[in-house]
Amino acid sequence: MPESPAVPITLEGSYVLHQLFRFNWKTWRALSAAERERIAAAAGPKLAEITADTGNGPHSALFSEVGHKGDLMFLHMRESVEALNEIELQLAQLEFFDFLEPVYSYLSIVELGLYESSAKTYTALTARDIQPHSPEWNKAIQETVDRQAGAMATRLYPTVPDAKYACFYPMDRKRGEEVNWYTEPMAERQRMMHEHGMIGRRYADEVKQIITGSIGLDDWEWGVDLFSNNPLVFKKLIYEMRFDEVSAKYALFGSFYVGIRLPVEKLSHWLGGTLG
Repeated sequence: MPESPAVPITLEGSYVLHQLFRFNWKTWRALSAAERERIAAAAGPKLAEITADTGNGPHSALFSEVGHKGDLMFLHMRESVEALNEIELQLAQLEFFDFLEPVYSYLSIVELGLYESSAKTYTALTARDIQPHSPEWNKAIQETVDRQAGAMATRLYPTVPDAKYACFYPMDRKRGEEVNWYTEPMAERQRMMHEHGMIGRRYADEVKQIITGSIGLDDWEWGVDLFSNNPLVFKKLIYEMRFDEVSAKYALFGSFYVGIRLPVEKLSHWLGGTLG
């Protein structure tokens, strides 16, 4: 019987770009009040355009970042890398962006890992003695992908959730000498990810989560976005997950970025020192 592949089937959807900036307050304050008002007003239409509700929700959002890592965070979700790059270029044309200094960016794509479907599909195909990556195998895998993608379209192509707070962080799976996620059998990875996911489900009413894959796109392997109306939930959820096997043994975390939703119409208040 042929050996099943180690790589689970994944579904991919929207491309995602996080842009984090530090605002040059000193240069901004040196301008006259009339100049500040003019520049902010000129930026308004483009910012309103990219953050507009498309019917189900916006595909871009602006957050006031908390802490020293930056001042503003843009989150964009689009159908292609080209569309994300076009957003970058359009925003760069605004005079307002002369006061924004990039401190971090992250490119990724919405990803759903189908561990359970992969196990069932691989088992069924190997039982029929179908060789991995053969035309018959690839056809069956594509049928699984198409079926699952149709059922999960709203998760693959989300809009930015309507929540007051956002928490973003990148992460890796360990590939060290003692433990290596990628050498674990797929059945073991499936078990651990199932247990890991059950923790998240308990918080589903309080937190909306978007997982993105970035292998080959950025420096980390995955990006995690959490959205909630209560920032304390971020701590409780992530702390509980730290005790889970998949995080305790195999997870490496990057920096955490927390922001408060900043509607475009409140930008003038933000520039004046309040959230509005």
